[in-house]
Amino acid sequence: MARVIRRDEAKSLGLPGRKSLEIVSGEKGSRAVTLRLVEIPVTKPGEAPRGPHRHNDFEECIYVLSGQGTTHADSGEYPLKAGDTILIPPGEMHVTRNTGTAPLLLLCFFPVPDITKRTQETTKSN
Repeated sequence: MARVIRRDEAKSLGLPGRKSLEIVSGEKGSRAVTLRLVEIPVTKPGEAPRGPHRHNDFEECIYVLSGQGTTHADSGEYPLKAGDTILIPPGEMHVTRNTGTAPLLLLCFFPVPDITKRTQETTKSN
């Protein structure tokens, strides 16, 4: 049965360096998808950048809704702007940072219902 999930039903996650709302996941009844709306604020002077992370065994697909930033990954640096999409392969360390003057708003898709057990955050910045 189809289901509409309203934004106010999304689970707010306490992830470092960003606001993240988990809209769809196994917790919401999905069998194969996690979808998050992520806002990365403008970096403040002297603020330490957050470290990269990796998703073991599955890809991450990121669509830029608004703003601009750069994804720093094992395979290189990728400038992004509204309308761009980046596909991160399984196991690749990466972090997306805001390089603009407004919040960077991302839609992040994962082809699994629960990413927490197979995601590894680091404290090291690059």
